Amino acid sequence: MLPSPIVLIHVCGAVVAMIAGALAMIFRKGSSLHRIAGNFFTGAMLCMAGAGAFSAIFLRPNGGNAMAGSLTLYLVSTGWMAGRRREQKTSAFDRIALLAALAIFTIGVTFGMQAANSPTHTKWDYPPALYFVFGTIALILAGFDVRMLVRGGVTGAQRIGRHLWRMCFAFLIATLSFYPGNARLFSPAIRNTNLLYIPLVLLLGSTLMWLSRTSRRDLRRVQA
Repeated sequence: MLPSPIVLIHVCGAVVAMIAGALAMIFRKGSSLHRIAGNFFTGAMLCMAGAGAFSAIFLRPNGGNAMAGSLTLYLVSTGWMAGRRREQKTSAFDRIALLAALAIFTIGVTFGMQAANSPTHTKWDYPPALYFVFGTIALILAGFDVRMLVRGGVTGAQRIGRHLWRMCFAFLIATLSFYPGNARLFSPAIRNTNLLYIPLVLLLGSTLMWLSRTSRRDLRRVQA
């Protein structure tokens, strides 16, 4: 039996996103190769997360997967916009993104309470903690959006930092979905080596390194 088009879009998007995301992390930031890889990463992530969220909402209802897909869509779209925008300004897009983050927070708290009060203490086989974690992350992101809107936008190192950590966070969600999210795809012998955690460690290390460099650049600008 052939997989559905939605599944194909989700899987193909995930494969392209993994490759493009790794290349974007390797290429020099601001270079044409970085931008090309970043555009492929953005498009692939939107396909992957969009297909996953669509399936979790309409085809195989699953609140946990729907929240993960929606949060990833939010992160990629706002991260891409931060990288694309050069001037300190905001638009209707930013206000819509803020509403999306608040909606994810509200849904996360609602599902978390429902899971906590259910006889199995789960909802769609996920514990309350998962929904509360997603909801908390969405609320924190909404707080950053409010601060950006109040300031009238971000520029310089702050813009780069916003672009960087949102893209990397979305990449982290995709990587976690691959492993250990789909650990069943690998034999026990491979899982026992713990080698499949290497991409996660490299991604986290690279993200922290670039965020540190961006923060130091912003501090030098303030002190100048």
